[in-house]
Amino acid sequence: MREQTIKTYDYHVWANKKVFERLEELPEEVLHQELGNVFPTIYKGLVHIYQVDTVWLSGMMGNSYEQIVELIGTIEAKTAGKSLKELQAVYWEKAEDYRVFLNRVDDLQAKKQFPHPTFGVLNANIQELIQHIVNHGTYHRGNISSMLRQLGHAGASSDFVFYLYEVNK
Repeated sequence: MREQTIKTYDYHVWANKKVFERLEELPEEVLHQELGNVFPTIYKGLVHIYQVDTVWLSGMMGNSYEQIVELIGTIEAKTAGKSLKELQAVYWEKAEDYRVFLNRVDDLQAKKQFPHPTFGVLNANIQELIQHIVNHGTYHRGNISSMLRQLGHAGASSDFVFYLYEVNK
């Protein structure tokens, strides 16, 4: 199961890379154009994916809800006003943090408790949370592709099957 969980996470990193590669082809202003969509700008969509990735990694590492709330402020500071390349570097740092974490965890299927003041207590294992992180990222990468089309640009192709084609060459 470790291999599959890591492969699933690697897909998430690959798909994020495809979005960044697509955005690198466009003028930087596209990132900050206001749109009436899920996110006000593509940039804010990218930051949201990063924020959720960061929050869940922190929780999986055993940090409390209160510690995670404090972390959110540092995420905002770490991502504010970055260029596309700088934001991409922040993403790759987080991806490396995930790889280190996933390789250190003894049992990816051991249930842990994740208390939340509104939602109650989530009993989940690391494998399930990685699936959530990947699904969340996929959903919002789709939003970003839709926003790009709204602006008259092609979206990024980041389907899992294309990842499989690439890694199985």
